[in-house]
Amino acid sequence: MSIEADGFIPGEEGDVERTGEGDPSRVVPLLWRRGTITGRSGLTVDDVVGAGASLADDGGLTAVSMRKVADRLGRSTMALYAHVPSRAALVDLMVDAAFAEVAYDEAPGDWRRGVGAVVEANRALLDRHPWLLDVDTSRPPLGPGTIGKYDAELALLAPAGLPDVEIDQALTVLLDLVRSGVRQAATTDAGADGEWWAVAGPLLAEAMEGRDFPFASRVGQAAGQEYGAPSDPDRALRFAVEALVAGIEARVR
Repeated sequence: MSIEADGFIPGEEGDVERTGEGDPSRVVPLLWRRGTITGRSGLTVDDVVGAGASLADDGGLTAVSMRKVADRLGRSTMALYAHVPSRAALVDLMVDAAFAEVAYDEAPGDWRRGVGAVVEANRALLDRHPWLLDVDTSRPPLGPGTIGKYDAELALLAPAGLPDVEIDQALTVLLDLVRSGVRQAATTDAGADGEWWAVAGPLLAEAMEGRDFPFASRVGQAAGQEYGAPSDPDRALRFAVEALVAGIEARVR
């Protein structure tokens, strides 16, 4: 692998990048726009973040480098470093700006409806910015967009009555379910998968005939007939969310 001048290490397609890779003593103030400047050219941090997000929306995170952002803004690469110190910091800023797009109406009284609102808002966010699927935010960007989204989503789940730490865990699991479901749906071609299964399914049944796979035979056949394909990501996500809600209900009882 080669290392570009801006510190980006290209990997295989589909590799996941991480937020929190930059120096927090520089990145956290930047996320909150503390001590930021407007250059003589009028360039701002928001301009750099917007250009980076636009590149990512068009071509994924691998399309984002400081040089390409500078080209899109019509500036030199060095001019960007007066506003954003590194590509790692830029990724944090881009993720935080995307999270700031998530907004909820007044919290519903029923936390179950709140769960549904979280699912729909995050599906829409990932549909708008698919590159977010390639970012591991387990070390989150600690900016106002991220904190505001976290606070709003906790408020939707809190009426369930779980202890504070379990509210956090329930939200973490819920967001992971949505992320997994959207990722699987994005790689699924229902038409092509259906055609493949129409050929492969009978061949598999023939190959397994007389072999002792009782559960795989029974459940697999039922699922294949129901889906007309090897899987149904949307239904799997709905089931997972319903199971999480049922688990929370049982826990608070």
